Amino acid sequence: MDIKGTVALVTGGASGLGAATARRLFEAGASVVLLDLPGSAGEAFAAELNARDALQPGSPATTAPAHPGNEAVFVPADVTNEDQVQAAVDVAVALGPLRIVVNCAGIATPGKVLGRDGVLPLEHFTRVIQINLVGTFNVIRLAAAAMAATEPAVTGLGGPERGVIINTASVAAFDGQIGQPAYAASKGAVAAMTLPIARELARSLVRVVTIAPGIFETPMMAGLPQEAQDSLGHQVPHPSRLGRPAEYANLVAHIVDNAMLNGETIRLDGAIRMGPK
Repeated sequence: MDIKGTVALVTGGASGLGAATARRLFEAGASVVLLDLPGSAGEAFAAELNARDALQPGSPATTAPAHPGNEAVFVPADVTNEDQVQAAVDVAVALGPLRIVVNCAGIATPGKVLGRDGVLPLEHFTRVIQINLVGTFNVIRLAAAAMAATEPAVTGLGGPERGVIINTASVAAFDGQIGQPAYAASKGAVAAMTLPIARELARSLVRVVTIAPGIFETPMMAGLPQEAQDSLGHQVPHPSRLGRPAEYANLVAHIVDNAMLNGETIRLDGAIRMGPK
């Protein structure tokens, strides 16, 4: 499916993997709706993407805007809130055919079942599940309804398509570490629901694919000392470094382009298999 001329909704779109994905899709010609929490950098990031009159280095003064016809819009929303997500979907539909949804919003709050302070509070576990799993499903269901109502696009080798939904799991879904029961459970569930939803939405010509990233350079990782980041990077067999958000975004773009990718969870991890801790 061609990215140019479509509309993409990216959750967690103000930073990290979501921002890199939004930038990649925008530069390929899609209008992008950035869904992120109020108080995030979403407004500033949308303004940055919309600065179409910024010339490329060395370009003549007569150079046309780099991305004519597409725009970036920030919609403050919580992925677990039905009304707020529906509002973001409505904004996307108003911009054109909603054909790409990328779920990047999530949290990675650690917590052992039996920690130093006692038993893990149930609300800590359910909060992670609510955001990572229920929030992802909330976006899927509302976006899928909008996609199913669009006219199919003719996509050459792939045949007609209405859209593609791309979710974010984690290698923790398969190699969960000590202190990650909530996170691993939430990401494992995202991976598990990929195939049944893909099978259901096939009749609507909508694909569903999940990416399971390894250790990536994200705002959460940036909070660690450089020595800790380097140590984590060295655990990756090859390339022996942290993953870059642009690499995640490139895989998103390929999934959109390749119509045979459907119902699958793809590890993007440099062959790492996480140890117990």
